[in-house]
Amino acid sequence: MTRPAAGPAADEGLARRLRALACTAPLHDLDVRKTMLAGEYGGYAMAELALAAIDLVTLQMDFDTGADHEQVVARLLPRAAAQAPRRPAAEHERVARWVLDNLINVGSVDRGFRAVYGTFAPDGSYVRRDYDFKLIEEVPGPGGAVYLRTTDEAVNVLVGALDTDVTSAQIAAEVKLEVLIQRGRLADAQLAAEQARYRTVQYAETLRRALEATRRNVRAVDWLRAVPDLISEALDHVADRYRHENAILTNIRRSRDEAEDPEHKRRAAELVDIVKDCIRRHTQLQSRLLDAGPLFRAEQDRQAFATPAAHSGLDLYGQLLAPVLPLALERSVRVTDAWFARGTGLRSPHSVRVGDLVDMLFTPPAEREHLGAEMPEPDLIATPDASRFSEEQLARALDLLELPPDAPRRLSGLLAEARRRDPSLPYLVALLAVHAAAPAVGTAYRQGEERLLFAVDDGTELDDPEFGGADLIVGTALLDAAGMAADRTEGAS
Repeated sequence: MTRPAAGPAADEGLARRLRALACTAPLHDLDVRKTMLAGEYGGYAMAELALAAIDLVTLQMDFDTGADHEQVVARLLPRAAAQAPRRPAAEHERVARWVLDNLINVGSVDRGFRAVYGTFAPDGSYVRRDYDFKLIEEVPGPGGAVYLRTTDEAVNVLVGALDTDVTSAQIAAEVKLEVLIQRGRLADAQLAAEQARYRTVQYAETLRRALEATRRNVRAVDWLRAVPDLISEALDHVADRYRHENAILTNIRRSRDEAEDPEHKRRAAELVDIVKDCIRRHTQLQSRLLDAGPLFRAEQDRQAFATPAAHSGLDLYGQLLAPVLPLALERSVRVTDAWFARGTGLRSPHSVRVGDLVDMLFTPPAEREHLGAEMPEPDLIATPDASRFSEEQLARALDLLELPPDAPRRLSGLLAEARRRDPSLPYLVALLAVHAAAPAVGTAYRQGEERLLFAVDDGTELDDPEFGGADLIVGTALLDAAGMAADRTEGAS
């Protein structure tokens, strides 16, 4: 008998590609099923709207919360309106909601998708398997709110790198980002930066699921090897990425400041915002990683020593429904109101026993031998000085505003004199004058200052080629030095 070839049976990559292809099927299905809607929806690119919705939910996700359903619909409306500008606004909203509901798979039992693919068993036989996945799921939040969160499959569909290792994909994306910035290809660099941010979200989602499973059942998570290895690798990952992203941020700012093309400058400014968001997410991920160990020990103590609750069984039919059905409406309403007021809720109230309270107070705390890994010394990078004005310009502006107490001046005259000294000096003079419109008299008095700059608006309009508003009267007020000395003497005594 001829044995089947070993190649297909050992090809795990084939099954991975089949599962990756299945993740894109719901997006293509949207364009197929749009002809079933009542109306003219042929002008809408449903798969494009679906990718935009996944993008919006992913970027609004935080570690503990997710995206708001109505906010996602509102931000999806401009894209739907751009695809069909002549259609009414109500239709744009209906299309946006239809796309988002189909990504959640509203109407199905478990709100998930299922695909069937074939693979080979070790003996060479062909076996069909089911692959269940979700793209956007609804999760409960604080205060009874419901948030939207994207799954790993949705993030993989979004970045176009299906079923890849999170750490290696993040490193590759940031190396690619740095090379593109150095070569000045900011349009491609923006795409690489967005991909790096999506990978950071996916990494945080992996940790969040592990911590949620620990809160439910500490035995369901491998805290002996898997999670400690994950935390250690993630801390190394955050340290490397933080150092890398700060260096990238410095290069982008230099490219933004030196660029003369407005489009090039705009791309660089958008990159600065994206990389700042990556740094913020890495900082948040680091704080959650440091809290993971104490959370595990607290949950272990709580679940190990918690007294199992004893609940007596309740027969809803025999004890509630059957006795209430023969009653009149006004009598049955009193029974059902009493039942739902006391029989439902997240947690029933309980009373504290004195014996349990005494045992808790007299039980000594358990000694902790494992204090965790030693924190590494941070590798600090000097931040370049991004000040707009130099120390010399500040000294010139303060010298110009050194006015005699009996000779105040108009802001228009100060600006004209500052412009003759230095073309960029009027901006600093205007800033100091506006700040003097609300002088901190109390602070200057307590600090012992003898002079204070002030500005008053008398209703005169400012006549200046660069600035508008009120032509302030700027002057210097003398503070009571003797009174300040007396106050300080009384305070010392």
